[in-house]
Amino acid sequence: MTNQKLLTRGMVATLLAQFFSAFSDNALLFAILALLKQLQYPDWSKPVLQMVFVIAFIITAPFVGQIADRFSKGRVMLIANSLKFMGAAIICVGINPFIGYVIVGIGAAGYSPAKYGILGELTSGDNLVKANGLIEASTIAAILLGSVAGGYIADLNVIASLITCVIVFVIAMIANLFIPKLPAAKKDTSWHFGYMFKNFIAGVQNLYSQPLARMTLLGTSLFWGAGVTLRFLLIDWVPLVLGITDNKTPTILNAVVSVGIVLGAGLAAKFISLNNTVRCIPAGILMGIVVTCFSIQSTMVTSYILLVTIGMFGGFFLVPLNALLQHLGKQTVGAGSAISVQNFSEYSSMMVMLGVYSLTVALDISTIWIGACFGILFAFVITLLWIWQNKQ
Repeated sequence: MTNQKLLTRGMVATLLAQFFSAFSDNALLFAILALLKQLQYPDWSKPVLQMVFVIAFIITAPFVGQIADRFSKGRVMLIANSLKFMGAAIICVGINPFIGYVIVGIGAAGYSPAKYGILGELTSGDNLVKANGLIEASTIAAILLGSVAGGYIADLNVIASLITCVIVFVIAMIANLFIPKLPAAKKDTSWHFGYMFKNFIAGVQNLYSQPLARMTLLGTSLFWGAGVTLRFLLIDWVPLVLGITDNKTPTILNAVVSVGIVLGAGLAAKFISLNNTVRCIPAGILMGIVVTCFSIQSTMVTSYILLVTIGMFGGFFLVPLNALLQHLGKQTVGAGSAISVQNFSEYSSMMVMLGVYSLTVALDISTIWIGACFGILFAFVITLLWIWQNKQ
């Protein structure tokens, strides 16, 4: 199903479901981090918590995209949000937070290919870039509000923060019910484990064999690996450089990045189309340079300015690449399968970067040096990607 009108009932319901789901996702992370702090877990356990979440994406990647294409994507999103609800609920009743967060990760892994894959079924053409801009804006607004809410409520009461996340997941599930039950993209998908795994590997080979698809996969993977590392870098940077030890301040600074991404996504929707997506790559290079500048300064006002700038470059870099991959995936392996390959690539990148970051924290290397070197390395790798793509 495609529709030339952008803000259909299905699109609005999808945006609302995504907002509430992403709101609770981000509030939950900071609520659990506050819980770990309260229970006196070591500092290196914080990125490990995120790695547990990431592992769920990597393990389920061969299957969730095909499931998204096998059923109506709106219903898949509902089931996925139900799993998130269960994971958050069991943390509230005292079960190990790492176990609960794994369940949340499985739900998030199933949610992602359905969320992005449904956009290509609700709209088409250049509206797909605009739809991606809207879904990213909805996501970032949720990150902005959810992160701040999670940190703020956790400063008052950690359990209250966790319960809030459970309630918001229920609201997201209700919004899912208003998404139209669209026909499944691939009803004939086999449920045989071996077949699904081989089909996933074939999808990986198919997409990585296409120069444009390979560029988008590498680009978005580097972005999200950098993004999740920057989140934990901020959490450690704030008390070291600014001397602030509450839960709220790091969430506000993370939210400031989100504001920039909203602005960057809007600019990308206006100036980038499917035909000139490669123009977004220099923004990734500039993002890495600004991360380095941020790491070596020490004032709050400058921090706000640089974090908004990082977000703007990031949003301008990410949104066109997402749209292009959905377009290419829909034409080849299926939108859901393409997103699952993208998730596998992105979360593998996150796993590597978080692992390196955890190691550097355990070795007691200064957060300032970690951030500065990280920004330089990111800009260098994106530059290599740009040069390579131009040669293609």
